[in-house]
Amino acid sequence: MAGMLLAGGGCAIVADGLSDDARRSDVGIVLGSKVELDGRPSARLAARLDKAVELYRAGLFPSVIVSGGLGKEGYDEAATMRDYLVARGVPAAAVIVDAAGVNTEATARNSAALMRQRGMTSALVVTQYFHVTRSKMALRDNGVATVYSAHPRYVEWRDVYSTLREAVAVPVYIFGAK
Repeated sequence: MAGMLLAGGGCAIVADGLSDDARRSDVGIVLGSKVELDGRPSARLAARLDKAVELYRAGLFPSVIVSGGLGKEGYDEAATMRDYLVARGVPAAAVIVDAAGVNTEATARNSAALMRQRGMTSALVVTQYFHVTRSKMALRDNGVATVYSAHPRYVEWRDVYSTLREAVAVPVYIFGAK
């Protein structure tokens, strides 16, 4: 029974995450991920950032929040993300850095505060498909009125584990152990 619930939850999370609803928003929000030992974004993070560049160039948001923490590799994810976006043509003035986004909840809390300071009410979150559901929920719970999503076209074997982890994390989040 538990296995069926886990599988069903995983399927729902995948379906939600793959159903991009990218629309014009006040800001894009890119959640952090690993930075390699040489300082480059991991392939997963680069895919998120490339998706953000694509959406920015399409005019879906005028600025973007990059959120991440200090990784065990010794790099500030958010600064690395900013540098990557700027190197690909996003103006530095359009990039808002949240260096304290150490997890999904912190990113949501910090992004919501940054948005309130700037009078923003809508966001387009960019993260892996399995992470979309909880990211949108956390942003809404932190006061972001309208949240859309988009995911990069990047898949790796680790996504199976990550999807199952999210199938547990979403109910835990919903029932209060945020």
